[in-house]
Order: sequence, then structure tokens, then C-alpha cells
Amino acid sequence: MSAEPIRRSVTVRCDQERAFRVFTEEMGTWWPVETHSRAVSDFEDEGLKVESVEFQTFVGGQVLEHMSNGQTLPWGEVLEWDPPTSFALAWKPTFSERPPTVVEVHFTPRGQDTLVELEHRDWGRLGEEVQVLRADYAEGWILTLERFRVKVEEVA
Repeated sequence: MSAEPIRRSVTVRCDQERAFRVFTEEMGTWWPVETHSRAVSDFEDEGLKVESVEFQTFVGGQVLEHMSNGQTLPWGEVLEWDPPTSFALAWKPTFSERPPTVVEVHFTPRGQDTLVELEHRDWGRLGEEVQVLRADYAEGWILTLERFRVKVEEVA
């Protein structure tokens, strides 16, 4: 099965370097872990919380969720790393055997602002689950990018 990539964008009132840094190195300060985390999706009835989110800033690094029970679970692996312009992840925040999708994010200066463009693709890898998962992410990226915008625009 194939499905079109999800494309979302947001313009933030800060320079490219700050936008890139907050999105990656400070991901745990703005990501909506209360609704979009492995603690919620994989351990829903166990009362676990996310202690922190770690984005390892190099090719081969991972995005990791550190949980209140001491477990560390991966969300994805860094495939491309070009600060402060872009990065790409093999995205698979689940125990499921399904293959990863790809999330690519670009940061483009627009005067004093930065255009942040996200593309989530390779949905065809997911087989029959594709429509439900893609719909969930199509909505989820809206919330996630809004939370990022609010955080990055806070007065430093």
C-alpha cells in the first residue's frame, strides 16, 4: 500500500540556529509526552511517566525516551545530520515489528524568522496498518509543531 507523505510546516520567530537547537537538543522540553510517547502507547495502564527525551545529535544517534521505571526506549535513529539546516530520522517509536518510516525536518531562514518544514514519509512500508497510523500522525504533527512553536518563541 502507498500513502502520500505527511507535510507540515510552522514559521517560528527566532533564528535558524535556535530553532534547530530547540527542536533537537531541547526536544524533551516541548514534546507532548503526555499524549505522544511510548510510556503512553506501550505502557498505558502501568502509570509510567516520561522522565526525559534525549536526541543524540549525530548520524547513528538515537532519539530516546527515558521512563520513570528506569527503561530507555528508542523512538528513532538519526539518518542524516546537517545542523542547523536539516536532519532525518528512521522513525519507529514502538515495540511493533513494523519497519520504520522516515521523518525529515528542514530549517530555512526567512528574515528574522525560520520556516520549519517536516515531511513524514515511507508509509507504504507499513502494509495494512498504513491508513490508521498515517491518520494518527497527520493530526499528531499539528499538535507537536504547535508545542514546538510555543517553546521556541519563549523569551530566552
